[in-house]
Amino acid sequence: MASALAGSAKGQAAASAPASRNPVTPASTSADGDLQRQVDAILATGVAGVGAEVMSPCGRRHAFAGTPHDGRFRIGSLTKTFTAVVALQLPDLAVDTPVRHWLPEVTRDITVRDLLRHTSRLLDPGIPALTSAQGYRAQRLRGYAPQELARAALRLGTAPEAWSYANTNYLLTAMIIERITGRSWAEEITDRIIRPLGLDATRAPGESPFVTGPHARGWASFGTGTPIDVTLLNPSMAVGSGALLSSVRDLGSFYSALLGGELLTPPRLSEMTATVPAPGIGIDGARYGLGLAELPLPGGGSFYSHFGELLGYHAWAGATADGSRTAIVYVTGDVTRATMSAMSALIEDGVRSAGSAAAGRACHAN
Repeated sequence: MASALAGSAKGQAAASAPASRNPVTPASTSADGDLQRQVDAILATGVAGVGAEVMSPCGRRHAFAGTPHDGRFRIGSLTKTFTAVVALQLPDLAVDTPVRHWLPEVTRDITVRDLLRHTSRLLDPGIPALTSAQGYRAQRLRGYAPQELARAALRLGTAPEAWSYANTNYLLTAMIIERITGRSWAEEITDRIIRPLGLDATRAPGESPFVTGPHARGWASFGTGTPIDVTLLNPSMAVGSGALLSSVRDLGSFYSALLGGELLTPPRLSEMTATVPAPGIGIDGARYGLGLAELPLPGGGSFYSHFGELLGYHAWAGATADGSRTAIVYVTGDVTRATMSAMSALIEDGVRSAGSAAAGRACHAN
């Protein structure tokens, strides 16, 4: 499930962190029994912790297990939706402009739309801290300059598939944002999205390796079956593509505001949500727009979504086309097919028009 959007989560073995090394919180807290049962089912697949929130016209429901109530976590590739929004807010940026117009060092015949839609066929350079325990211990604090990563990526070949997911696409988008505005990607994300929406738990950490404030700890086993604490990480390798910190509450607010028309003009939002087939996602019928996936719902219909992963953390967001319903879930630790299936079920239930049975009864009572 969602193999392309999951990044390096693919193929890792499931394992939960030893209790003595994953302290913090009570086993679970809840404001909704139905959602708590789904969160507990995800936890039972072997992850270390889970947090979720579902938002609808009836209000917000949340549930946690092994994670702080509404704590921060690394959202991974959900960052791409934020980056796409900033790019689409810039009046000087036409998405069919060749990338080389803004970045002359990119000589390939690709457009900004290709970057945002993952049709550039660019590839990603390897990051040792993300691929092995030895690499993590040696390079978890190493900083990367965007230009360094771009040069490494452009020395690689091209993906054979027409639609091919690559973090490089959003690294280059971040560089274009900086080239146009004269300000950093982090400043633009903060001033255009985080502050206006009051996303108090969301931040672009720069090269800081810390997840500040109440937060879930990240765990990864790198395929060995023995998890280690990977919370400490310089996320500069993920500028534009996966560096942000946030919470389930903030993410629900963000996706609701985006699809509710608060962040983009109607023409730009239409461009963002116009999708093409994306077989690399690993879900039958999946499509991808500009920083948003469109996934089918069992029984008909679809919803907008994105999956995110950055070493030790895995997150999934879903929202209806009008933003009236959102579902956010994240886990810490390695994931398996069972984990992804249980996360998918929570997201699908959260965005269905009927919502959960409990939510439906509450709405009708009002």
